[in-house]
Amino acid sequence: MKLKGTASLALLLTGALFLGACTSDTDPGDDGTQASETATASPTAGGSESPSEGETGGEGATDDPCEQPLGITESQEGEVRYTAGPGNWNGYNATTNATYSTYNNAIAGMMFTGFTYFGVDGTICDNTTFGTYEVTSEDPMVVEYTISDDAVWSDGTPVTINDYLLDWAAQNPEFLVPGLASGENPEATPVFDHVSLSLAEKVPDGPQGEVGSKTFTLEYANPDPDFKINVTTALPAHVAAEQSGLTPEELAQAILDKDAETVKQVAEFWNTGWIYEPGELPSDMGTVPSSGPYVLKEGGWQAGTALTLTQNESYWGEPPATKEIVFRFLEDAGQAQALQNGDVQVIEPQATVDTVAQLQALAPAITVEQGSELTWEHLDYNFLESSPFSDAKGGKALREAFAYCVPRQTIVDNLIKPIDPEAVVMNAREVFPFQDNYEEVVSAAYDGRYDEVDLDKARELVEQSGVATPVTIRIGYRSGNQRRTETVAQIKASCDQVGFQIEDINAEDFFANALVNGDFDIALYAWAGSGQITSGQNIYASNGQQNNQGYANEKVDAAWKALSSTLDEAEQLEQTKIIETELWNDLFGLPLYAHPGVTAYDSNLQNVRPTATQSGVVWNAYQWVAAS
Repeated sequence: MKLKGTASLALLLTGALFLGACTSDTDPGDDGTQASETATASPTAGGSESPSEGETGGEGATDDPCEQPLGITESQEGEVRYTAGPGNWNGYNATTNATYSTYNNAIAGMMFTGFTYFGVDGTICDNTTFGTYEVTSEDPMVVEYTISDDAVWSDGTPVTINDYLLDWAAQNPEFLVPGLASGENPEATPVFDHVSLSLAEKVPDGPQGEVGSKTFTLEYANPDPDFKINVTTALPAHVAAEQSGLTPEELAQAILDKDAETVKQVAEFWNTGWIYEPGELPSDMGTVPSSGPYVLKEGGWQAGTALTLTQNESYWGEPPATKEIVFRFLEDAGQAQALQNGDVQVIEPQATVDTVAQLQALAPAITVEQGSELTWEHLDYNFLESSPFSDAKGGKALREAFAYCVPRQTIVDNLIKPIDPEAVVMNAREVFPFQDNYEEVVSAAYDGRYDEVDLDKARELVEQSGVATPVTIRIGYRSGNQRRTETVAQIKASCDQVGFQIEDINAEDFFANALVNGDFDIALYAWAGSGQITSGQNIYASNGQQNNQGYANEKVDAAWKALSSTLDEAEQLEQTKIIETELWNDLFGLPLYAHPGVTAYDSNLQNVRPTATQSGVVWNAYQWVAAS
């Protein structure tokens, strides 16, 4: 999922957890999965760009954006309970197109660890407990990685280059799918259902080293501004190999040798073998080992209700503060009551006026913290031929008509400003209003024409499009989100006046089905981010794995290629201006606003640290513990 840096908003793909883009619905993964947007944190820190208003959370709080050791030697008995919102967990592998969401990644963040993670303000923190990395050459850029000798999966298998070889291969490199990562063959079909092609494109030869080694190198085709987060966590290659009839050594060697036929044998398991029916954990729990502080608890999944993780006894780092963590699946509307009742101890619901007031009324038993988030709401057009907005039907004229009737300012005034008086309509995708270069980028890319509703202009453009009226426009989003329901209602009240007929097609499985299958006309969700620079490429590039809309623009592709291969900040800024200009010219979609965030938790719970990033407050849940 985008998530950002110069404030790019999408998560750079990497490892099993720093993904190409993430959505967020709480944004959860609902809100999107920005190419941007959603990465999971590794046990050592987590964060994003705009700091939350408070970072207290009881004893153990610190102003350092990264995780601080607590000196724990033994986990406290009991459990801590958290909800990331409605929905359900469905995948140990959270990097497929169907499972890449902030929700699944929140859980994955407790089960996988890697070289880096995001601090609460977007700082990229190093996890030296897991391993280290070093740039050994700048031309070409070569990075050497060393995994700790102590790093093992919960089944005792060492974490090695083998795991990172599979992570790279799962991104469909050229030897596996010629023309896919390079974009030279638009008809190429991925073998692995990975959300990103980023690492396969950036590092064409993949990890280099001996099979089973704790050390490996990556040689980049071009300098990469996001190299620190390209390699983080990985899935267990030994499990994928064994479940596919191979030995771990055979799989690793096949990837090094670029033996496509052998590597393809693992794809079916990688794509589907780690995805489950609600409430049904695998019969062989050995297929879901952990490299993090927690493991899945056998029998700990109640469909639609909760998923429980328990302490990983083989974890070599500081043990979790509390032995178990329970992820509850709760609608936003019921979270405050659940917190008051003690059913959960930490929540971060989508902020609304009513929700914030309800939570503040629970003080002092409940602590409430508010702050800016690196998550932004947007409306995306569907360019596929099935949609009335496609160039084969209403085209740009109809897209413009919709842009002129969407009451963006009214939406912000009614739904966001009562929570965040400083909120503004957002007019960019790769920079946020609170960032220093926002005004420079917007002034270069957008002339403000859609800032105010113009119903007469909208009617004129609907007629110009040649599409028979009323034009049915289906707006999809994940159900259970009152703010989005109200957003659609306000759009309908305005746009139905000009020849559109707005339909609310919210669905619980919107991200897993309608979004990835292009079954919508407008998608309403959010990209959640952190500090990446190039994560948006996975969303807006013609061959981007998170480009669910069928959008293509050669100038955008070229600008992303230039931006992602330079360390020159001035050049990055210029390419960002080109990208934003083209996205406005084509009307890829309509940005709405940056999200206000709210976190509330039991005041007796220590070490809760809200974050501005897509990782969510759960980023350091392994440090949460009730005061004795």
